[in-house]
Amino acid sequence: MNVSTTTRDGVQSYARKRLRTSLDFPRIAAAARADALAVCQTLLPSGRRYGNEYVALNPRRADTKLGSFKVAVSGQRAGCWCDFATGDSGGDLISLVAYLHDLRQGEAARRLATILHLDAEVRP
Repeated sequence: MNVSTTTRDGVQSYARKRLRTSLDFPRIAAAARADALAVCQTLLPSGRRYGNEYVALNPRRADTKLGSFKVAVSGQRAGCWCDFATGDSGGDLISLVAYLHDLRQGEAARRLATILHLDAEVRP
């Protein structure tokens, strides 16, 4: 949308007004939780599923064997993750993307929405 403004000098200028949007964190987190195994397989392709957990090597450190880096992929805790060797953990897959790629939560939510083929923005 173009917006016309006039300065004190009487000069008219045009600026493109940005529509205010915000990220739909709950929708992105819920969609990721519903497809947690596929998300984990995309983010951590060398991992394996063991029961309700996806166990993988932590790409952020020199991890050499499976066992300490786990993500819940089913049940009430789906999306929760922890590296038991370092104590790093999070409560959803957005925080996992942020951790793995060293991103802020908003950037991680956008990246996860792209993986899930979702529109990340919610419009007023």
